[in-house]
Amino acid sequence: MDLRPQLRLRRPRRWLAATAAVAVLAAAGTWTAVASDKPPEVHRSDRTMAVDGVNLDTSYFTTGGTARRPAVLLAHGFGGSKDDVRKQAEGLARDGYAVLTWSARGFGKSTGKIGLNDPDGEVKDVSKLIDWLAKQPDVQLDKPGDPRVGVAGGSYGGAISLLAAGYDARVDAIAPAITYWNLADALFPNGVFKKLWASIFINSGGGCANFEPQLCAMYDRVAESGKPDAAARALLDERSPSAVATHINVPTLLLQGQTDSLFPLGQADAAAKAIRANGAPVDVDWIAGGHDGGDMETSRVQARVTSWFDRYLKDDKNTDTGPAFRVTRTGGVDSTDGAAQLRGASGSAYPGLESDPRAIALTGRREQSFTNPAGASPPAISALPGLGSAGGLSQLSSLGVGISLDFPGQYAAFDSKPLTQGLRITGSPTVTVHVKSTSDDAVLFGKVYDVGPGGTQQVLPSQLVTPLRVEGAKAGKDVTITLPAIDYDVQSGHHLRLVLASTDLAYSSPTAPATYTVTLKSDLKVPTAPGVTTAAATLPSWVWWFPLAGAALALALLLTGRRRTSATPPDPELAEVPLQITDLSKRYAKSADRYAVRELSFRVEKGQVLGLLGPNGAGKTTTLRMLMGLIKPDDGEIRVFGHAIRPGAPVLSRVGAFVEGAGFLPHLSGRENLELYWQATGRPPEDAHLEEALEIAGLGDALARAVRTYSQGMRQRLAIAQAMLGLPDLLILDEPTNGLDPPQIREMREVMIRYAEAGRTVIVSSHLLAEVEQSCTHLVVMDRGRLVQAGPVAEIIGSGDTLLVGLAADIPDPLVDKIAALPDVESVTRADGGLLLRLASDDGPSSGDHPVSADQPALGDRLVSAASPAGGAVAEGAGAAREAQGATTAEASGVALAEPATSATADAPGTALDAPVPPSLAEDPATPSTPPSPSSAPSAHGSPTAARLLVELVRLEVPVSSVGPHRRLEDAFLTLIGGSA
Repeated sequence: MDLRPQLRLRRPRRWLAATAAVAVLAAAGTWTAVASDKPPEVHRSDRTMAVDGVNLDTSYFTTGGTARRPAVLLAHGFGGSKDDVRKQAEGLARDGYAVLTWSARGFGKSTGKIGLNDPDGEVKDVSKLIDWLAKQPDVQLDKPGDPRVGVAGGSYGGAISLLAAGYDARVDAIAPAITYWNLADALFPNGVFKKLWASIFINSGGGCANFEPQLCAMYDRVAESGKPDAAARALLDERSPSAVATHINVPTLLLQGQTDSLFPLGQADAAAKAIRANGAPVDVDWIAGGHDGGDMETSRVQARVTSWFDRYLKDDKNTDTGPAFRVTRTGGVDSTDGAAQLRGASGSAYPGLESDPRAIALTGRREQSFTNPAGASPPAISALPGLGSAGGLSQLSSLGVGISLDFPGQYAAFDSKPLTQGLRITGSPTVTVHVKSTSDDAVLFGKVYDVGPGGTQQVLPSQLVTPLRVEGAKAGKDVTITLPAIDYDVQSGHHLRLVLASTDLAYSSPTAPATYTVTLKSDLKVPTAPGVTTAAATLPSWVWWFPLAGAALALALLLTGRRRTSATPPDPELAEVPLQITDLSKRYAKSADRYAVRELSFRVEKGQVLGLLGPNGAGKTTTLRMLMGLIKPDDGEIRVFGHAIRPGAPVLSRVGAFVEGAGFLPHLSGRENLELYWQATGRPPEDAHLEEALEIAGLGDALARAVRTYSQGMRQRLAIAQAMLGLPDLLILDEPTNGLDPPQIREMREVMIRYAEAGRTVIVSSHLLAEVEQSCTHLVVMDRGRLVQAGPVAEIIGSGDTLLVGLAADIPDPLVDKIAALPDVESVTRADGGLLLRLASDDGPSSGDHPVSADQPALGDRLVSAASPAGGAVAEGAGAAREAQGATTAEASGVALAEPATSATADAPGTALDAPVPPSLAEDPATPSTPPSPSSAPSAHGSPTAARLLVELVRLEVPVSSVGPHRRLEDAFLTLIGGSA
């Protein structure tokens, strides 16, 4: 988002002044009128859920509030925990989702044995988590017990998202990444044991003993024999998404890694075909990285996952979910840091792995023999699981660097002729060969190399091979080999080399020596996917920057001129009103229904010090930026002294702003900094009113010292003095007390009060509620972009619904429980010297129904009316109750009722809320009491709730010594925004 101000170029003098201002502000490092949106605060709650005898460690992320929203289950990878996905969870929560993360069985703080996504274990756990989400008041429901929910995760977590969709019909969308479709195919490809990756699985799970017993026994058996059996394959088949392929019919975003020898691209291809056959939307994205390392494109991937859920969980049909197929390609090397430059290629449809094959003739001896050495050693080297992921070695092939190794006499090779033009391979090449062995079975490893001119620089794309077990090879048989799926560019002049090797470090090979003979039976068929096109490389910026900048500048001048002639006329009735905001709304970027500010209206009069309050994400900063003309509202209007605010509006000269600190040149004095700043504005020196601003700021002799010697408080006051230059009629201060100690905060408070004493207006945004209570005359409270309440401080403080009941003696818990059970009480909390009672609302309009000015008295004022002798209702009710109970006059005289605070700026202790009124005052109705302030005048009828409550407390023989509203600003604020006081 561009926050730079728009300059109006009218005369050369103004152009020079604007240029000087830019230079000074750049040197200072910031501009006091620039503010950044604060994202909504994310709340996390951790809990342990008991599921079928297993404790699952979970975290729930939301931005608070009661509005219902879609939910997302976010799963972690193998060997990790819920903490690995916390950052993504917080991002999704800020984007309007309720996010639940958990540590899978056997990981993190969760108990249980690792079941490799056992349908009766980890998969059922997900259904229990969905049950829990369905009970949350802030989760959107499709029907009772059925939340609107998506599931996402990588690797192990990606598989559980597929399995959840297959086993639980309540799942609405999924986004699995770098995961498997069939775990048996992944670990036993074509009947060959992927020993290194399998051992890494066991190790990262904490050892075989941490797995379910049948999994541990299966691993021991296969690792010892070096060959998977039917029982081992069946065990992994049933824990694979492919087992429920026909039941996965939800929108699916498949993200698969190109540098991944554990779960190669073929796994995502099988998933895409199966899910699309069920009629569900499927997009496929091949990312640069994978389990073997490389760039995981985290930011891009997470943004696409969010868009996917926006489309299919929020049902936002305007969301761009990206192309049906996308693949990341390497576009060379950045000369500054040596990093691979990534570019995206896309297609309107997923091409699969066999699109538009091109036949490449292979030469060399048609029949070649080679050996499988005893003990399968030394082995050839392709991928390096574990080691490869550390440095992304497999991605080096995209840069023309090869690390593969084949030993002479242990492979056959077939070469093509040099290519006369470049060739892009996108998919899985295939070839048919005849295999004969001196043993019953032969195990081969097929791969295709890119070989440079003259046979140099042999590169294995993504370090991938295809293992193949050929059973009954002694008699000889034809086999078609599907080679690894890749996206790779072979340059003109290079040639392809097909290699069939007898060993590979990452896999188990027969230990008995044997001789293999292979005969080429077909050309090499290479898929080309011509429908997938690479985005054009961007031109150097200087090619287009200058002409576009000139055109944009000219257009801006024309548009500015037009706007000036058609600007909204001023409203003469508001000429003396510093600020009037009417139905102001601002949507988040790229969103049609998410608002930073929505339908905000309030008015500020001269001489007021207005506090703008709200939690993070309430829309305060966005409102201030619109007020200063930095961004445009989507709806509504802002008027300052009757003039509509727009970028560059002349009335903004009457507005001073201090937002997120000011930058000063440290070697200059405070006075020199202010003078230089004013000179940069191009306005006459006499208009600065420098001395008046400095007197209000109260910097004294410090003005002559270099700014680098200033304390934080002095810097803050200097920044406010800068905002006061020209004595603007409306002063906007964002967090002016940030980082100050108590004495400095008090000084800053006095500065604001002195400035407003001359009839000017101050708007201050702050999180220090106690300081706002003492500094401000009026408040505007915002939450989630909307106005909650506006009015005088005293009125808002009194609008809380919490009573402080002072006790002459402690009472037992059963009596507290009886008080909590009263119909007019929502909750009871013990406090120092008494009880805090949260009252149920009276029938009729609440304070929220009249946010700007309410005719009804505040709660504390109703209590005064109900409890004072003038009110009568409570006194009479209390007397009747006491008489019915046979109470003595001495008992009745123990109750004293607190008066409301009469000043919003009083900060001295000893008010009615701090100590009970002496019994003598309660006994003598004629004793005068301090009258309430005009803003909190009691009504003539009192509060029925308060009257009933006091009667009930007397009936229960509660030793009440005082009753009064618990009216700190903090409590009122938290009550208004739905927090806990």
